[in-house]
Amino acid sequence: MNADLVYVVAGGSLLLAVVLPELLDRWAVSAPMVLVGVGMLIGLTPLPDGLPLDPVANRAVIEHVTELTVLIALMGVGLAIDRPLRLLEKDSRRAWAPTWRLLLLAMPLCIAGVALLGWAVGLAPAAALLLGGALSPTDPVLASDVQVAGPQTGDHEVDETDELRFAITSEAGLNDGLAFPFVYAAILLSTGAVSDWAVEWVAWYLVGKIVLGVLVGIAVGWALAHLAFRSASPALRVAERGESLLAVAALVASYGVTEVVGGYGFLGVFTCALTFRSAERGHDYHLAMHNVVERLERLFTLMVLLVLGMAMTRGLFDHLDWRSVLIALALIFVIRPVSGLVSLSLRAPDPSKEGALTRPERAAAAFFGVRGVGSLYYLAYASGHTEGLAEPWLWSTVSFTVLASVLVHGVLATPVMRRLNAEPSPSPAAS
Repeated sequence: MNADLVYVVAGGSLLLAVVLPELLDRWAVSAPMVLVGVGMLIGLTPLPDGLPLDPVANRAVIEHVTELTVLIALMGVGLAIDRPLRLLEKDSRRAWAPTWRLLLLAMPLCIAGVALLGWAVGLAPAAALLLGGALSPTDPVLASDVQVAGPQTGDHEVDETDELRFAITSEAGLNDGLAFPFVYAAILLSTGAVSDWAVEWVAWYLVGKIVLGVLVGIAVGWALAHLAFRSASPALRVAERGESLLAVAALVASYGVTEVVGGYGFLGVFTCALTFRSAERGHDYHLAMHNVVERLERLFTLMVLLVLGMAMTRGLFDHLDWRSVLIALALIFVIRPVSGLVSLSLRAPDPSKEGALTRPERAAAAFFGVRGVGSLYYLAYASGHTEGLAEPWLWSTVSFTVLASVLVHGVLATPVMRRLNAEPSPSPAAS
């Protein structure tokens, strides 16, 4: 095969992804849907011959590419969120209430639901737990149609006004890192008895690494914000010059430092972005940084989906069976919606309060748990740590789940959001 054709096909496909969604907006066609579909069509031709599309044989490449894609997305999401997070203030914690509910209740319920279903259909406990952990995080890029648009800047204290979009966005930013303890639990379970690692898992993987990730992210974000906005040297105040590539430096630095000290790098990147965003919140520099990251995340995500689409018609679904379909559809239509609705509805606050959702908004937030690139990363990461989890069936199942999520959520996102936006919602009560 002529290798130059790969560039022609990739460039043409990305052009389609940029142009077609706008042209077909009335039919609710998203860029991810276009790229996956184009990739599947390309896979049916001789063009992909020789490309490394086998996920088991090319696990390391998949891990690093998806890892970078998720990191870029997390930085973008952190910069996009306008709502301040001040943990010492009750009103601020209450404004983030939907996020805490989705993370602390819905996410564990989803993991348990998928793991139990996997175990019930014959998976080994470690593989079932890995499937639950890998499919638990929501995707901050593929859910762009139901997320906040980007940082709002100006000469005032900006804040989110769309509670539904804020809930989905903030959840996607945090649950990528919080899925790691359960992936580690699957790795440990596949290599030894529970009694050998249970205490270590709780103390280090569930608590220690999360705390380190958050603290390092805050420290790096504060240091970079001080440098960019308040440095004594004009040459170092990059915000004044609008040098938006600092976003890339912040991403790499926060991830690297967090991983070196042993914390979860995904959490480090997101908390770094949130901390940086909290400095000079109305400054236009935040928008400039977000625009750079947004373009990078779109490029990487669309390329991953293009290759994923090609792999789907090039053997990735060879091990797909009824169990795979059952788990994917159960997660999308039952497990996630029920878990999300339960977590958001228990003692639900008055919808007129900040941080509260109306009943339709709770249903939408529960349903739009989009699965994507993060699930592929966790599967690649775990299979690289133990051969017992490097099963082709798991790749087929996770990939089918991502495909189903892209299609179902992509089709429904636009009409659902239009319907909700057309409905009058209660104004937040003055505090």
